[in-house]
Amino acid sequence: MSRMQEQRYELKYWIHEHTAARVRDYVQQHLLLDPFGVNQPNLSYPVHSLYLDSHGLDTYWHTINGNKNRFKLRLRYYDDRPNSPVFFEIKRRMNNIILKERGGVKKRFVPHLLAGQLTEREHLLSPNSDEDYLAAQHFQELMLKLNAQPAMHVAYLREAYEKEGDNSVRVTMDRQVLTAPNHEPTMRVTSENPCNVFGPTVILELKFTDRFPNWFTDLVQTFDCVLTGAAKYAGGIEQKGEDWVKLPMPKWLKEAA
Repeated sequence: MSRMQEQRYELKYWIHEHTAARVRDYVQQHLLLDPFGVNQPNLSYPVHSLYLDSHGLDTYWHTINGNKNRFKLRLRYYDDRPNSPVFFEIKRRMNNIILKERGGVKKRFVPHLLAGQLTEREHLLSPNSDEDYLAAQHFQELMLKLNAQPAMHVAYLREAYEKEGDNSVRVTMDRQVLTAPNHEPTMRVTSENPCNVFGPTVILELKFTDRFPNWFTDLVQTFDCVLTGAAKYAGGIEQKGEDWVKLPMPKWLKEAA
């Protein structure tokens, strides 16, 4: 079963590292460290995503243009071990609300599913999960409709806090956001000459599903946090240019040429 919330609000702020240390102390009064960060350097664990996009970079341009209703397609994973899980994720923005679907898939089947093979239950981490099955199917439906293909590897270190057994309120701080083109269905964890999208800046995110907690207000005011955007995938392309990505022409366009 996925621990990801289907609907929530996400507010992002840029902060300096010295502020992040103070934010950590403040947040620890209210939330617990994410179990994946325990015993990790700087209390952070690595996060990797393979973003998919169309030949015309439609999802990138929807972000740049600030479209109120838009979505992103990405594969989320945490290491390069052959038997570790991969999650097919749809991140959709509807006005100010974030909607997410996530289905766990066995890594060895990823190339086949990205090539258009229809999802079967045997491909899933939890074959009996209707939630995972429907999420993976919906991911493929949008992927095929958009003619999307692997475009960009995004990696960063995440320090995360939430209530025990409840992620309705969650705080994350992301560091060392690196992006690089990747047009293969491979779950790489390193890239050659990546773009450091935000430099030494720490990306603070306040996430909640219902009401903005009062202590969030105190946090923002105490540390003079200014609300901003922090699109990791789009940010890399903005810095390096569209030619940097250079998605290959889809097979169907080559055949039509």
